[in-house]
Amino acid sequence: MKKIILGASIGNCVHVAGVVHFLNLAEQEGYETIFLGPAISVEYLFHKIEEYRPSIVSIGYRLTPSNVIPILNEIQELIKKSPYKVRWTFGGTKPVADEARRYDFFEFISDGYDDIKDSIRFLRGESQTEDAQSYGRNLIERIEKSYPYPILRHHFGLPTMEASIEGVKQIADSKVLDVISLGTDQNAQQYFFAQDNMERQFDGAGGVPIRTKEDLEQLKAASQRGNYPLMRCYSGTEDVFKYAQLLKDTIDNAWTAIPLYWYNELDGRGSRSIERSLKEAIELIKWHADRGIPVEINEPHHWGLRDAHDVIPVAAAYISAYNAKKAGVKHYIAQYMFNNPNGLSFSMDLARVLAMIEMVESLEDENFIIFRETRAGLPLFNADEAVAKGQLAVSTFMQMAIRPHIIHVVGFCEADHAADAKDLIESCKIVKGVIRHTIDDQFSMEKDERILNRKNELLSEAKVLLNYICQKFQEYRDPLADPIVLSECVKRGYLDAAHIVKGRKFRGNLSTRFEGGKCVAYDKKTGKVLGEKERLEGLDNEQKRTDISAGRRTSGTGDGGTFVFGRCKSKIVESNIR
Repeated sequence: MKKIILGASIGNCVHVAGVVHFLNLAEQEGYETIFLGPAISVEYLFHKIEEYRPSIVSIGYRLTPSNVIPILNEIQELIKKSPYKVRWTFGGTKPVADEARRYDFFEFISDGYDDIKDSIRFLRGESQTEDAQSYGRNLIERIEKSYPYPILRHHFGLPTMEASIEGVKQIADSKVLDVISLGTDQNAQQYFFAQDNMERQFDGAGGVPIRTKEDLEQLKAASQRGNYPLMRCYSGTEDVFKYAQLLKDTIDNAWTAIPLYWYNELDGRGSRSIERSLKEAIELIKWHADRGIPVEINEPHHWGLRDAHDVIPVAAAYISAYNAKKAGVKHYIAQYMFNNPNGLSFSMDLARVLAMIEMVESLEDENFIIFRETRAGLPLFNADEAVAKGQLAVSTFMQMAIRPHIIHVVGFCEADHAADAKDLIESCKIVKGVIRHTIDDQFSMEKDERILNRKNELLSEAKVLLNYICQKFQEYRDPLADPIVLSECVKRGYLDAAHIVKGRKFRGNLSTRFEGGKCVAYDKKTGKVLGEKERLEGLDNEQKRTDISAGRRTSGTGDGGTFVFGRCKSKIVESNIR
């Protein structure tokens, strides 16, 4: 039988919104709710307790604090006389709630400064004690205890250890953040195990300058308070396996974020060749999978940040998830960066994300569980903080359309400076404010005809690109999971971005522009927008002409573009794309 919750505003209080909202949450958690209304007398309240025998009684009062005292005294006396054992909750303004805290019969009190997640935890019967177990000791527990309310992650790392440790303590005590995404400086990411190579003038550039195992342990220890936020960190750009072990041993890395194509010669964030980094990335994904650590492949948004046209992030999302599944990842974090590249309209941006979701989640099964993570795009934010706060809010509103499990909060101040603890806490509160008003609202922007048409167009074009790769490299057993094939794809320009510096090694020629709110590929000579088949065949034809003029033999297999989606050795099956 359903548990019953009885709700009312008591005494002379007619403000019922808080009680009704709590009852709405309770219904979502499987309770039967009964709302008695405003200004309910204590006598009538106990009469209804006797009639309905509820398991929980939720009362609210939002008027002068002193006036609630005699009402609560009366309730306390009647509780002593009542034969029915019920659990009591209270909601009101903070001054009134502070009065209610003097009474020990309340198990849960909401004063307007708490979070919806606190109400959910109570309704689910979870311990209200402040320890790591009550909030969730790992990512999966944290999500399960919270969903459909997304958990929050935010990047944090200041230029000194002392400031970073103090900031972590402030963040944990605020209870606004579930995951501290530790930002280390570039010296640490690249040279932690070869510190003689560090250029000391860059210490603290981009994050906290961790230099010892103990530094990471101190940061983790600082988080063990408040709501016990989890901690995670990006992978290194050199000595990636030793770095991964370091993070596991010290901060108990909540999940790893590994790019396939980046942190190497392609973006200047490391000295590795693209061939080596791809091979190591695939091996590193398996390393984490073997140890049961959730994996995020933060690949698609890297292409968008470099002004790749919309098709490439969609295809990259599939390639990323495919490689994670093949490597044995059990829990996969699919990150979707909205507002990326900057210049997309909100509707066409949503269409792009929906296409990525459809491609990625076609791979999901009982052994490959996918969690959606969203974030605002860095290029969106204005340096004026007042403007940026509005941008953070509106981006979060759009993100909620896809019901994320995790929101990666981007600090509103990022266009001006890296977030300190105060900035981070305020940014999280802005996001929580948006979530509060959208969590129950099943709005369906994805059904807009323009959004649906663009999503389907991107799905079709991404399939053309994936098929083309499979056809061109059909001699390989599993093209989309082969580091040689994947590196060749970017060297030949099949996967390309406008910001990649072209030369002898990277021969792509992609030009992009914004048209109708979309980021599209186009031919600079003719000004014509290019579909994928035309773009890819043009690349190969240009290479053939170059080879012929240089006296080299041409190579290539198949017609590169008419391959039927579904026969690729990487097992991309059309019927799986929901």
